[in-house]
Amino acid sequence: MGKRDDLIAQYADDLKNKCGVTPDMDLLTKVTIGCGPAIYDADASTVAASQESELETVKNNFLIKKLGLSDGPELMDGINKAIETYGKSERNKYRAVVYYLLATHFGKESVYG
Repeated sequence: MGKRDDLIAQYADDLKNKCGVTPDMDLLTKVTIGCGPAIYDADASTVAASQESELETVKNNFLIKKLGLSDGPELMDGINKAIETYGKSERNKYRAVVYYLLATHFGKESVYG
């Protein structure tokens, strides 16, 4: 298995054990690939949930540009819900896992179809 496969397995483990979600492996793989080279960079592979600017970046670059959602307060609510699901105390919130949670929360799995 390659490094990406190892990361996908790690993300699936986080979804199961930290988020209480049984992942759709096909969707998780596509979300992970969609993150591009960011998954291999220690800093870029995680979401700094305590930084407002980071959450704005997730909102603008992922929810609005990638998923095609319209800006509104429900986007931040969705992000906060994903962070809550992952666990606020969880130090490393992997970007692919947060994006997976957001894609399923907003019913936008078809973007990766």
